Amino acid sequence: MDPLVLTGLNAARAGRKAAVLVTDLGNGSNRLVLEGEPVSGVLGAEIAARLRSGKSGLFEAEGQSIFLNVHLPPPRIVVIGAVHISQALYPMAALAGYDLSIIDPRTAFATPERFEGADLSADWPEDALKARPLDAYTALVAVTHDPKIDDYPIAEALRAGCFYVGALGSRKTHAKRVERLKADGFEDRDIARISAPIGLDIGASSPAEIAVAILADIIQAFRRRDLKDTGTALA
Repeated sequence: MDPLVLTGLNAARAGRKAAVLVTDLGNGSNRLVLEGEPVSGVLGAEIAARLRSGKSGLFEAEGQSIFLNVHLPPPRIVVIGAVHISQALYPMAALAGYDLSIIDPRTAFATPERFEGADLSADWPEDALKARPLDAYTALVAVTHDPKIDDYPIAEALRAGCFYVGALGSRKTHAKRVERLKADGFEDRDIARISAPIGLDIGASSPAEIAVAILADIIQAFRRRDLKDTGTALA
């Protein structure tokens, strides 16, 4: 591999940026395509599809055999609220291949006994997110029902372009949330990205069922994400 290509790939990994290593099997040449770089034609469409699926593989077009090696940042879930739903979501997310961290300043809820082995922070989101900022490969799940805790990370998730932003609450609760976000300068198109009420509508009622609905919603958002929304013009 070209040293410059390797340097670019390592930089993408360090910065949690998606990249595809494109290798022409005919002549052995390779190049790196970062998410956000335009690639025209059928190759661009194939790269876009691979970025969504995360699957590497052989691509043949116009007499060329090209191997596309996809490098995606590990998707992660940041949950705001150490509640019963979070307790159910934590092991499910691990099974689906998502790293999950939980933030809740309420020390009565954010305890190691309730979340054994979890990446758990009892700090306010304003402080916890400084050390590990949100990004386009993060799903934000806000489930405290408390605007003093939820509002800041929701706003940060919208600014960071998180691939999923979900918030627990009734439609009335969300309407008030919308008013606060508009007062903070967000436009309707930004606010429309929030999944609220959170999760797919499967009639969930128990914390475990709601966790299933949330995780399914996250997976769908990740696999069907519009790459143009994250600055990618590949299709």
